Amino acid sequence: MKTIKGPAIFLAQFAGDTPPFNSLAGLAGWAASLGYQGIQIPTWDARLFDLDKAAASKSYCDEVKGVLAEHRLVITELSTHLQGHLVAVHPAYDAVVDGFAAPAVRGHPGARAEWAVGQVKAGAKACRNLGLDTMVSFTGALVWPFLYPFPPRPAGLVETAFDELARRWKPILDYCDSQGVNVGFELHPGEDVFDGATYEMLLERVGNHPRCGINYDPSHFVLQCLDYLDFIDRYHERIVAFHVKDAEFNPTGRQGVYSGFQPWLERAGRFRSLGDGQVDFRGIFAKLAQYGYAGWAVLEWECCLKHPEDGAREGAGFIRDHIIRVTERAFDDFADSGVDQGANRRLLGLERKIP
Repeated sequence: MKTIKGPAIFLAQFAGDTPPFNSLAGLAGWAASLGYQGIQIPTWDARLFDLDKAAASKSYCDEVKGVLAEHRLVITELSTHLQGHLVAVHPAYDAVVDGFAAPAVRGHPGARAEWAVGQVKAGAKACRNLGLDTMVSFTGALVWPFLYPFPPRPAGLVETAFDELARRWKPILDYCDSQGVNVGFELHPGEDVFDGATYEMLLERVGNHPRCGINYDPSHFVLQCLDYLDFIDRYHERIVAFHVKDAEFNPTGRQGVYSGFQPWLERAGRFRSLGDGQVDFRGIFAKLAQYGYAGWAVLEWECCLKHPEDGAREGAGFIRDHIIRVTERAFDDFADSGVDQGANRRLLGLERKIP
C-alpha cells in the first residue's frame, strides 16, 4: 500500500483576468496559501502556461518549476482535456467546439484534428521535460449523438466509431509511451468514453495499451447512477490520476438522469463543492489506498451554488482529512506467535504417518 499525495488543485476553473488568478505565479501563491501542495495545469490557457514552449524547451520547464518551488508547490499533471476532445469531433459539434482550437484551424475540421493531435503530443513531451509521468485528457466523441438508440442505430455504427477513435489515439498513445507518459482519460459524458464499458471498448481496440489509463472522477459516475466504488475494484490497475469532485443526484417525478435540458441549478444531477454532495469519499480514499494508488488527489472544483474561492479553501482541508496514511505493519503483529513452518505442519497434523 502507498499513501496518496495531496492536496492538489486543478487550476482551470480558477484562472481569470484579474490578479492573482491571471498568472501562474499568482495562482501558485494563492493555492499555497490555502494549503495545497500541488497544482494541475490546463495547457490551453496561455495566461498560465506555454505548451509549445514547454514541449521544446527544458529550460522553460525548469523556470516553471522554479516559480512553483518558491511556493513549495509541484506540478501533479498536465491537462490536455480541450485538445484531446478535438482529436475526434462529430460534425454536429463543429461550431460549438471551434473555440477550443487555435484561430488558424477554426472552421477546418481536418486541420483542427491534426492540430489537436500535435497539441496532445506536445503535452506528452512537455511532461517529459517537466519530469512528469501522467497527463490527463478527454477522448473526443464521434458517436455520442447516437447515445440513446432511437431511432435504432444502424448495425455497426458504434463499432465503426470506436475503430476510428482507436485509430486516432493509438499513435498518440505510442508517442506518449516513447516519452514515458501515461494518459489518464477522464470518463465523461459528452465523450465517447464515459464509463467502464466504453473504456473497455477503446482499450481493446488499442491493444490494451499500457499508456491508456483513467483519470478517476466519481462525480460523473454519480450522475450516471454508476457504482463508483465497484469501478475502483474493477479498474484500479488503470487509474493513473484522481479528480476529487463531488456531485448529487436527486431524481423527481419530473426529471431524472437526462435532467430535462434544465440549467445546472435546476438539474436532478448536478456538481457540488466538496462535502456538499453525495459522493462517499471515505470509501473512495480507502479503496484507492487499498489498491496502492500513489498518485495525487486533485480538487476539480465545480459547483452551481458555492463561490469558487470558498470551494477551494474548503477543498484543501477536505482532501487532507480524507488522505489515509497507510500503515507499515499489521495491527495484530503484537500477537504474532513466531511459529515456524515445522510447527505449522505439526499444528495441521501433517507430521503424522498416514498408513
